[in-house]
Amino acid sequence: MGRIIVEVMPKPEILDPQGKAVRGALPRQGIEAFTDVRQGKRFELTVDGPVTPEALADAAKAAESVLSNPIIEDVVAIYDAEVGR
Repeated sequence: MGRIIVEVMPKPEILDPQGKAVRGALPRQGIEAFTDVRQGKRFELTVDGPVTPEALADAAKAAESVLSNPIIEDVVAIYDAEVGR
């Protein structure tokens, strides 16, 4: 079985309250290295057999039409989990 990873992030101009909350919590944990945090979504799509170019194309269609809201989110990556980015 193959797995396809789809990563979705809020568009840069969209406020990210979850990322802001995480950014505010980091210093309270003694973590000072980060100046900003953006929180996105990761989807794992499983296919029977190996990941094919056709399956990746279907994942791209799903990413644009179902997995993301193109008004406020960007699909930033679609890749075979075994191969990586």
